[in-house]
Amino acid sequence: MSNPLHIEVCQKVDSLLSVEDLSKAVLDELKNSSSFDLNETILGKDCTHDILKDHIDSISFYRNNNELTAFQTIHANSNDEDIRLHVYRLHEDEPATETIHDNDNNSDELPVATHWVLPSSDFKGLWESLYYDSDLKENLLSFIETTILFADCNVDPNIISWNRVILLHGPPGTGKTSLCKALAQKLAIRFSDRYSHFALVEINSHSLFSKWFSESGKLVMKMFAEIKQLLENRDALVCILIDEVESLAHARKSSTSGTEPSDSIRVVNALLTQLDQIKRYPNVLILTTSNVTEAIDLAFVDRADIKQFIGHPSEIAIYKIYHSCIKELIKARIIEVEAVHEISHLKINGHEENSTTRHMSLKLLELSRESVGLSGRALRKIPFLAHGLYLRTKTSTLSQFLRAMHFAVTKHKEDALERHY
Repeated sequence: MSNPLHIEVCQKVDSLLSVEDLSKAVLDELKNSSSFDLNETILGKDCTHDILKDHIDSISFYRNNNELTAFQTIHANSNDEDIRLHVYRLHEDEPATETIHDNDNNSDELPVATHWVLPSSDFKGLWESLYYDSDLKENLLSFIETTILFADCNVDPNIISWNRVILLHGPPGTGKTSLCKALAQKLAIRFSDRYSHFALVEINSHSLFSKWFSESGKLVMKMFAEIKQLLENRDALVCILIDEVESLAHARKSSTSGTEPSDSIRVVNALLTQLDQIKRYPNVLILTTSNVTEAIDLAFVDRADIKQFIGHPSEIAIYKIYHSCIKELIKARIIEVEAVHEISHLKINGHEENSTTRHMSLKLLELSRESVGLSGRALRKIPFLAHGLYLRTKTSTLSQFLRAMHFAVTKHKEDALERHY
């Protein structure tokens, strides 16, 4: 099976160069380079081609289901390499707030959704910042590619069924919402030659519960009516994000037992009805998250094509997160320059110290093992807490910073125990 090398080129917003001319210049740049690190983003200002310096922000490389070779040359005309070039521009506009009237007799408007035009500068680098042990990101991307392919090939949904619904579930702070947003952004980059417009609509579930009795179900229907207007443009791909979906799709059995108000039953019924209607559109994807899957109505769970658990990172994923944080702080000159190896390099050497694995890399691996059990959200805060609480200088050596991170991890775990008791 082909495993293409995806080359994603971020074109400057004010660039007037055609995609064809820019693509040619990028391939010439890569073909003429003796070698470059596929794990590193190439900045436009660092390119040798003058056109690229003036017209692009960056070039990034991705290959599905395996880690990229560290240094490689690209032969643009070689049949041995399946190269997919994606040129895109980031939209810098603020997201729009979608509102609807609370009811027919009230002029008040409720903020029911946030609408981004994609790809957005708000989500720049988000995909790259998410680390998992499995091929989770690539598998989700492949699922959506199949969804689009089946729709484009007019596969009969009565014979082969799919609902265009993804459910990510797991404990808080594991990056479920971020992954949904990053996935929508990645689709806008990868399918820029298939669709002319991309949108992400994040539904504000809590606003849909009206202060007016029995109005919530109607508000759900009104909101989806607005979304369907976006879907009328078949050249637009619309991703709908419902965060904490259990607030809208709460299990109806608890409502019928009298523990929940009857209005929640109307909301669930309205949501399920709208999902059944909206799946007829070939250009929609429903991305949902949940912290409490037991609270979700089974009828909604059954409609999800993929139900993926997102747990706390393992030590390998933690190492990748910490490694990215340290690289950023070295770049910002808060940590003095020192080499720290990728986890793939440590794997090759059996995680043992020798002439090719530096001491600090193994120290970072040890810190990663200490950090198992922390959420991704907590891990991203550790470097900030380390500097803020345990360092008194503007800059430090890597050894000093890792020691401060150790103290920050210990304090975080102690604080968590105190909250538990």
